[in-house]
Amino acid sequence: MPKFPTRQADIIALANQMLAGYAAHIADFPNANLGMLRGRHHRYWIAKRDRVNARAAAHLATEAKRSKLAELKEVMKNCLRKSEVDVAGNPEKLAQIGWGPKAPPQPTDIPGQPTNLRAIAQGQGELSLKWDRPAGDSGDPVRNYIIERHQQSQNDGQFSQWTLTGTVYQTQINLSNQLQGIQLEYRVKAVNTAGESSPSNTAMVVL
Repeated sequence: MPKFPTRQADIIALANQMLAGYAAHIADFPNANLGMLRGRHHRYWIAKRDRVNARAAAHLATEAKRSKLAELKEVMKNCLRKSEVDVAGNPEKLAQIGWGPKAPPQPTDIPGQPTNLRAIAQGQGELSLKWDRPAGDSGDPVRNYIIERHQQSQNDGQFSQWTLTGTVYQTQINLSNQLQGIQLEYRVKAVNTAGESSPSNTAMVVL
């Protein structure tokens, strides 16, 4: 005995076959209620069509709502800009329309100090450096990092002034064409709109 299908598509396929078979061979199946089967089949397709239409209508309604909201926001922003000008001398009056004066810009703090600067790879004139970003509670967000270097003189052993070697946005840099055979020292500073952080620890290498 075949099993009645459970998937919707299989149920509808069977219903279509039953309707076609009953219509062609009604004499063989005198007890089949073809009229009721046709009615239920028709009601199913009406419901399915209505659901498709409802989904389409809901999509259109959602898009229309988004469009109208965007139009409303544009008008609101325009009104607020003009109202801010209207009461520039008494900005507290903006509270009467549920708005308020713009908050003064907050001062920015310089970033915290980068830490754990170390060489992770080196070769002939090439060097890869990596470091840890400043602690989360030290200063404002970092915009970029600058890497500085100085080298030890082979004549008197003194170190030169620190000079800029590179600028990056991530916490790693690959340097090439570096001096060889002398002691080099590197340090990193974090930078944002307020300025530069204190320099990191120094990483010493000889390439």
